[in-house]
Amino acid sequence: MSSQAITTSIFDLFKVGPGPSSSHTIGPMKASFDFLKEINLLSAPATSQNLSIEIHLYGSLSATGKGHGTDRAIVAGLMGWKPDTCDPIKFLKILKNTAEKYPVKFHEYIIEVNADNFFFHKGKYDSPHANTMVLKLKDEEQLILEHEYYSIGGGFIYRKGEKQNTKSTAILPFPYTSMKELKAHLSREKITLTELMLANEMALTGTSKKEIEYKIDTILDFMHKAVKRGLKDNRVLPGTIKLRRKAPLLYQRAKNLAITSDSFLIFLNAYCLAASEENAAGNIVVTAPTSGASGVIPGITYLIKNHFHYAPSLMRDGMWAAAAVGFLVKHNASISGAEMGCMGEIGSASAMAAAMLTYCATKDINAMESAAEIGIEHHLGMTCDPIGGYVQIPCIERNAMGAVKSYNAFLLATSGDSSLQKISLDSVIKVMKATGKDMSKKYKETSEAGLALSATEC
Repeated sequence: MSSQAITTSIFDLFKVGPGPSSSHTIGPMKASFDFLKEINLLSAPATSQNLSIEIHLYGSLSATGKGHGTDRAIVAGLMGWKPDTCDPIKFLKILKNTAEKYPVKFHEYIIEVNADNFFFHKGKYDSPHANTMVLKLKDEEQLILEHEYYSIGGGFIYRKGEKQNTKSTAILPFPYTSMKELKAHLSREKITLTELMLANEMALTGTSKKEIEYKIDTILDFMHKAVKRGLKDNRVLPGTIKLRRKAPLLYQRAKNLAITSDSFLIFLNAYCLAASEENAAGNIVVTAPTSGASGVIPGITYLIKNHFHYAPSLMRDGMWAAAAVGFLVKHNASISGAEMGCMGEIGSASAMAAAMLTYCATKDINAMESAAEIGIEHHLGMTCDPIGGYVQIPCIERNAMGAVKSYNAFLLATSGDSSLQKISLDSVIKVMKATGKDMSKKYKETSEAGLALSATEC
C-alpha cells in the first residue's frame, strides 16, 4: 500500500463530462486545456505567421483514440472548453470535417488546428503510462514549448515533471491509505463512515457540509438525468458498428412484467444500459469512477431511489461508501482500463456499488468491506478489448453485468456472517494491481486482441 494518505476529493472521483471515455476524452480535454493555459503564460511573440501546434498520441490513446473521440477532445480543450461545461452536441461535431480548422487563442493571435496536427504513433514507446500525449508549440521548426501528459484513468491527468500523486497541503483529521486504517479510525473515534469522509472532504476542499451535500445531490442528479435520457432514446449509436440502443426496449419490457420476479433485474439492466448508452453517444455522464463504467452506479442509484425510495441523506451515505472504495482502488492499484483492463473500470464500479448498497442497508463497515471485496474478486483479470475502439461492445452490456454482480455481492455479504470472509479488501486490491501488471498489453484498451478481433465484421 502507498504510504501517503489519500487526498482525493469525492468530486474528483465523480466528475461530470462528455463520454465515451474518461481516460481518452475527459483526461485529454483537461490536458490540452492545461497546455492552452501554459502557452499563454509565455511572452507574446512579435508575429504569429509561422506558429503551429503538434499533438502526438502514444499507446492506448493512439490505438483507440479515434473511436474514443480523443482527437476532438484535445481540440475542444485547446479552444478553452472544459468537460463539465461543454456542449455535447457541438462537441460531437468537432473534426467531423477533417479539413475544418479550429481556433486556438495565443495571446492576441489565433493558431489554427485540424486533423493534420495530429500524429498517431503506433508500436512501442518509452513512457511511464499507457495513455500518453505530447503537445508542442512550434515556430516553424523551432520548439517553443513542449509538455508530456499522462491520462491515468477516471479523467485524472498529470504532466511530466510533476509528481503523479501531488497532494494537498490540507491536514486531514482522519488520514488513511487502507481499509484497515479506515476501520481503525471508525472504531477508535466511534464515528460513522459518513462522518469520517465528510470531515476529510471539508478539510481537503475548505467547503462546508451544506455545500458538499448539495454538490453530491447535484452529481446524483446528473447521473439520473443520463438514465432518464437513455430510457427514451432508441437511436443508433455513433460509429461504424451501427449499434442500436437497447435500454428503452428493456425498460418497456420491465414495465410490462412488473408483477413478475424478473422485472426487478430487467429494470436494473435498463437503467445501467441507459446511462452507458448515453456515454457511448458522447453525451454528458458522470465518471463513476470512469466514463466506461458510468452505467453501474447511476443504474444502482436510480434503482434505490425509485424502487427502494431511499431518502437523499441515505443516498449520500451510499455515495460516501462508494467513494471510500474508489479512493482505495485508485490509490493502491488503478481505475484505468489501459493499466488494469476492465477490472479497473467495471470491477471498481461494481465494488463501489456493492459497498453503496450494503452500507445503505446495514451501516455495517465489515459487511460493506466484504461486499466490495466480492465485487472486485469476481472481476479479476477482466480484459478491456472494445470492438473498433468504441465504448460499445462489450462495454455497454458489461455495465449492466457489473451492476448485477454488485447486487449479488451485496446479498452475499449481508446474508451471512461477514467476519467469515477470508479475503480482505486491501488484499484483493493488491491482487488486482498485480494482475493488471501481469496482463498482456493487448488486452488493455488497445483493440488488438480478444473481442476486438472476433467480430471485425462489425
